[in-house]
Amino acid sequence: MQDILERAEQIKLVIFDVDGVLTDGSLFFSDSGEEMKAFNSRDGHGMKMLRESGVEVAIITGRTSNVVTHRMENLGIKYVYQGQHEKLPAFLELIERLDVTAEQVAYVGDDVVDLPIMRRVGLAVAVQDAHSWVKKHAHWQTPSCGGRGAARDICELIMEAQGSLESALRRYL
Repeated sequence: MQDILERAEQIKLVIFDVDGVLTDGSLFFSDSGEEMKAFNSRDGHGMKMLRESGVEVAIITGRTSNVVTHRMENLGIKYVYQGQHEKLPAFLELIERLDVTAEQVAYVGDDVVDLPIMRRVGLAVAVQDAHSWVKKHAHWQTPSCGGRGAARDICELIMEAQGSLESALRRYL
């Protein structure tokens, strides 16, 4: 665990996949074809606390959805890359844009399409219910499943490693 905390201490940017990470991976469609997703409110609050602690948050997802746009706007996340069937180019653009190294990035994924980025970052994270290959290549696995607290798990791990978690939580006492 010490190695994980040392990796987490260096993180300046956390990138999340959406389906299977910020949601449980279920896709809901109305009769008119409108896509709906369920997001965990505690995950969202963790992402807000992480941003307030000075760590940037971004999204790279293969699908394109208005509900993702709306949710990320609601959370104040401005780096949102949707429709990225090949995620690596978006990752490379993002780290250049934010002037961070790959070692200063954590990536949270759940499926094999996330591996090209996960194999390059300083902290590769698999959600609890990720594909077995993703778990095999992750540095750390969240205690919670995707869409069920996994994002909060990694946010709090990074904040704990960087010494900002206790003060963030103390605000609520």
